[in-house]
Amino acid sequence: MIPIALVLFPLLAAAVLSAARLRDRAPSVLAGVALLCTALAMVEVAIPTSEMMFLRLVHIDATGRLFLLLVNGIFLGVSAYVRGRVLASPELADEGTRFSVLSLVFLAATNVVLMANHLIVQWIALEATALAIAPLIVRPGVVASRQASWRYFLFSSVGLGLVMLGFLGLGRGMEAAGHAPSFFLDQLPAVAGLWGKMGLALVILGLGTKLGLAPMYSWLPEAYDEAPPSVTALLGAVQFNCALVMLLRVVQAWRGDNASLVTAELLIMGVVSMVVSTFSIIATRNMKRLLAYASINHAGVIAIGLGIGKSATFGVLLYVISNAFIKAILFLTAGKIKAHYRTKDTRKIQGLIKDLPYSGAFLMVGTFALLGFPPFGSFFGELLILSALVSSGQILVFAAFCVLITMTFVATGRTIFPMIWGEPKQQVTWPRQTLGSVAPKLFFLLALVALGVFVPPVINDLMQDVAHSLEGR
Repeated sequence: MIPIALVLFPLLAAAVLSAARLRDRAPSVLAGVALLCTALAMVEVAIPTSEMMFLRLVHIDATGRLFLLLVNGIFLGVSAYVRGRVLASPELADEGTRFSVLSLVFLAATNVVLMANHLIVQWIALEATALAIAPLIVRPGVVASRQASWRYFLFSSVGLGLVMLGFLGLGRGMEAAGHAPSFFLDQLPAVAGLWGKMGLALVILGLGTKLGLAPMYSWLPEAYDEAPPSVTALLGAVQFNCALVMLLRVVQAWRGDNASLVTAELLIMGVVSMVVSTFSIIATRNMKRLLAYASINHAGVIAIGLGIGKSATFGVLLYVISNAFIKAILFLTAGKIKAHYRTKDTRKIQGLIKDLPYSGAFLMVGTFALLGFPPFGSFFGELLILSALVSSGQILVFAAFCVLITMTFVATGRTIFPMIWGEPKQQVTWPRQTLGSVAPKLFFLLALVALGVFVPPVINDLMQDVAHSLEGR
């Protein structure tokens, strides 16, 4: 029942909102469906569904439960933010309706990826998320946003095209190993030979493109910069984790017999991504692009941890979950700051803590978490990854990781902290911020802090199960 509801309710709501007479209520319907889906995800975590459904195409395991709760919770916060924006500015009603319809389709496709028991079904659903969110990157009258949308869709399609080529190679690899090709997750056969290795390498490269990993990362800064804040939050905190789950499925299935290939490819992509993001953070003075490059840095850290495996896997999951909340906080806050100052140039923004106290506080705490300060989960996740690098003998990668993280720390702090303190460079009259307008970000912040202080036993058990499955078989 729950798997059906997590897909059917968003699709039905999107269809209903297409009726013109209900468009004024679209943001409220969006928030209501998001709340319902989050509640269903919580029930699924507390009372797991065990049976296969729909010709064995649907099955929810520990990985699915963990990320269903995460992405539906993030989506709930973003939908509440959009509802608050539309209520405060009725002139945004038309855009709110468009966002509501497309984002509900996006949510349904996301949930399919997380629950599907077949890699091809996951591939189709992941492409559906791109089709739904690409139009949302476009802002009316802004040519650059249209170009960013097309660039995002082009890279997304190329990445998923590489994944499909990889599946063809994996199919040949299964035949070489003496098995009938099958892409059901519960019975993925081993692969062998050159075709199998090429197929696995292409799948990892294609999914790395969706995650914004080097070498095909250039779509990400442009899309994150041009998209509205709510859409950027969905890209960075929801779709990112959707693509990551598919990568986790691939690693879970084929790491055991191809450990050296998986480790080498993920380590190379991870380190190169960190290098690219670090020097880009040093050079940029665009607030949203800085956060976009930080997202590439995070993807690199995740790739390194996932490539090492073993004791790093729990740290990777803690890091992934923490950074989902960090991205949601920072991108929504960046939207508020840009609207206030009418600029994304960090050199023209100062005195946030005085001018916009809530936004200044969110940017400050979010930046501390972004940089891996304790007691946030990102700090403990990085420690576990670093420890695994040393214990696995990857000393060069460990050294590069430490140098790049230090450079990122200095560059990010140098840019963002002056924005928070000091006297405002320009006086802007702005309505006083209410608690309701910051409630979604406050929800994300509380979840982020809670993760660093105390992980609930049910979530900890789920993370342990997922981490164990990533060791390969």
